[in-house]
Parts: sequence; C-alpha cells; structure tokens
Amino acid sequence: MKFRDYYETLGVARGATEAEIKAAYRKLARKYHPDVNKESGAEEQFKELGEAYAVLKDTEKRAAYDRVGADWKNGQNFTPPPNWNEGFEYSDNNFSGGHAGFGGGYEGDQSEFFESLFGRGGHRQGGRSSHPRQGMDFKGQDHHAKILIDLADTYNGAKRTITLHMPVQDASGHVLTQERKLDVSIPKGMKAGQNLRLSGQGAPGVGSGPAGDLYLEIDFHPNTIFRVDGKDIYLDLPLAPWESALGTTVNIPTPAGSILELTIPAGTAAGRKMRLKGKGIPSKEAGDLYVVPTIVLPRADTDSQKEAYQAFEKAFDFKPRNHLEGWAI
Repeated sequence: MKFRDYYETLGVARGATEAEIKAAYRKLARKYHPDVNKESGAEEQFKELGEAYAVLKDTEKRAAYDRVGADWKNGQNFTPPPNWNEGFEYSDNNFSGGHAGFGGGYEGDQSEFFESLFGRGGHRQGGRSSHPRQGMDFKGQDHHAKILIDLADTYNGAKRTITLHMPVQDASGHVLTQERKLDVSIPKGMKAGQNLRLSGQGAPGVGSGPAGDLYLEIDFHPNTIFRVDGKDIYLDLPLAPWESALGTTVNIPTPAGSILELTIPAGTAAGRKMRLKGKGIPSKEAGDLYVVPTIVLPRADTDSQKEAYQAFEKAFDFKPRNHLEGWAI
C-alpha cells in the first residue's frame, strides 16, 4: 500500500488553514471535473482530490492523518503503525460502529490507504445538527478513544490515569490538539475490543441537554511472555531436551502475577498444548491458559559439551528422518 500525501494532492502546506484548503480544492476540482476536463486521467485526479479534501477539511480526520503521516512521503510503501490511534479522542460523527478506523464522511471511491486509516465511508451517522435552533436542548455527542492496558489489569482490576488527545480548530482555521487526563477504573474481565463507557465525559450538551458519553475501546500493551486470543492466553514454555524426555516440574508465571507449579509429563513433545482451565481472562465463563512447550538445545561450545552430545548420539538408535527415506529428491 502506498502513502498518499493529501497536502501535496491539493498543493497546500501542512500548516494550511481550513479556508486555504477549501480554496485549493475548489480551484482544482473545477479544473479536473469530468464534465469539464476530458483528458485522460482527469477523472482519477478528480477522485484523488475528493479523497484528499474529505480528510483535510475534517478536523478530526486531518489530525489523525497528521499524527500517522508526518514522516512519510507520497508513494512510499506504507503500513499503519500498530495502535497509532491510541489515546486519540474523536466524536460520534467520525465513528463507524466497531470499526478500527473512523468511517463516514466521504462517499466517493476510497483508496486502500484511506480505508486503512478511517474505515469504509458512506453517510455520516445520524448525529445532531451543529447549529440547532435556539431554545432546543440536545444531549452532547458521544466521544470515542482507544486505550492500552496491561494484561494484569484485566485479571486484577486497576485504576489508571489516561491521557487523551482531542483535535480542535482555532479561530484561524488551524488544527490543534487539546490534552486531557482522566482517572479510569478498569474492571476485571475486559477483553480486547470491548468498550468501557464513561458517562458524561463526551461533548457538552446543547442548551440544558446532558453531556455525551466517552467510550474507551480496550486493547492490551504488547507482552513479551503472553499472547492473547479472545479470552484465552498462551504461554510458550522452553524446555531442555531431558526435561521433555524425562518429565519435570516447573514454575510458570500467570498474567495475574502469581506463580503456578506445572507438571511436565515424560515424553512431552514440542507444540503440545497443555490447558489450564479457567486461568485465562476472567469472566462468567473464564478463558483458559494454554502452555505450549518448545524444546531448547544447549550450545556445544566446549570439548566436554561436544563429548556429551556424542555420547547422547551413541546412546540412542534415533533416526529423525526415517519418514523421508524413499522419497525422490
């Protein structure tokens, strides 16, 4: 996938105001409109202009685009960094309902690059008018953000202070980012993709209407020991060859922070999943913890270590490639 420089497409600077972006788009849209320009490539250029304008005219989309694309150039191979939108607060108008991106706000043909950041478009979700009639009361818009928590937080529950970044536009039409901190209680059993609702932490209401709510989409910080699959947790457990062959007892960590004693049966093969029922993410039906053995061979750097391997070889009539004999190469 190629990075698209929307500022370059419209011929404006990255610090351009809303008015400058609008004027540039109108000028180029007239030039490349298919009803006016019949040259080859004009229609495609017109579509690219529409996509660029759909992002840069929108305060939240523009801020998200600036956040992820500051160090990229037009045409470079591009993959969105993992969790690039962590802590990025946005309103209901740019929320597509469960999609990792923002969605809505652009009805033209979307590029793969656009969809990777903002989701599939279509009409903006219902929402309320930004200019309600005088004397009318409306609940404020709901806001959304993605936050990362530690795996231990969902086992034990936790209180965390999070920092959110909300894009706003100043009086001159420049996009700025406001920061706010919130104290959040993480309940036990939260899974990746679930939303935590904070009542009244969205946009202010109109008139005497109540404030909207803030929905925090939960994901986990990368973990060097455990892998998460829904409610289940996986742990790769290194074993020495003799531990695998003869059996042993080992201590293993759990995501909750405790230590469990685990018996490794004799003859345990690499890749065999050992299930610890109910030791996964807590819930009404808790997930499981799967321990997956891997066999780790010690290095043979000294003469005595090499002799030990040679003795090991002589002690067994072991032919690991018997199943390949008879096959044509």
